[in-house]
Amino acid sequence: MKRILVLFFILLASVSYSQKKKRDTLPKPKWKINGRFAFIFNQSSFSNWASGGQNTVAGNINVNYDFNYKKKNVNWDTRIITGYGLSHISEKGYRKTDDRFELNSLFGFKTGKYWFFSFITNFRTQYTKGFDYKKDPKVLVSEFLSPAYLTYGPGMLWKKSDDLNFNIAPATARYTFVNEFFTRDSGRFGVNQGETVAFSLGFNLSGYYKFVLMENIEMENILSIYTDYLANVGNLDIDYQTNIRFKVNKHIKMQLTFQAIIDDNTSSKIQFRQLFGLGVNYNFHEKVTY
Repeated sequence: MKRILVLFFILLASVSYSQKKKRDTLPKPKWKINGRFAFIFNQSSFSNWASGGQNTVAGNINVNYDFNYKKKNVNWDTRIITGYGLSHISEKGYRKTDDRFELNSLFGFKTGKYWFFSFITNFRTQYTKGFDYKKDPKVLVSEFLSPAYLTYGPGMLWKKSDDLNFNIAPATARYTFVNEFFTRDSGRFGVNQGETVAFSLGFNLSGYYKFVLMENIEMENILSIYTDYLANVGNLDIDYQTNIRFKVNKHIKMQLTFQAIIDDNTSSKIQFRQLFGLGVNYNFHEKVTY
């Protein structure tokens, strides 16, 4: 009996050791690619409704593409965020509810446990014309590549995981592009009258944090802060977005999005955007390469 017990414990120890060794020696993925498509739909309808109301139909399409490369001391994360939304309000016609294209690329070379020398690149614009409907007639306020923003610069990245990191870039160059229409009569978006490009140099802080609030509910936070050394010293441009996703099943999710932007070159007031809806989610491209 003693021999059987000794044999049992030796076998148990050897199995545990082999499993631990197997876990420790599992290859780490070099490339991770994930493409996600989401469609969010909202609709309201009224007929002989005593308190009144307007019939509305709204839809948003979002496509996110993540490319993550890791090999030895090199870490390279690239994310494409793009979305477009329309609503139709009875008697008022179509209104744009979302219009966004953004490319983020962050290259890091590891120098410590969580620290990397980094280089950040960001490009963002919109696809179609945007109007201010508060004025009659409506006023054109944006269109494709007007404005467009290109930001890049070296810095230091602190990255604990793909879900928690921030980057400090003390010498960040930013270019703002518009067409001649928007600066013909006066300056817009920080670009001087009659010009189409503005250059600035400043400090950029960006952060990303995603965590699970509770089972089937996750919260994603994206923050970007920029201040210009050449003009309006001490003035901060802030872009904060939070996404809360409620998982119903593999393909059905509810999403709450809140975004706030402070940018004096675009508007003297704080810009707010909020979206809530039930949507279909589909991963159209998933790939892991070792």
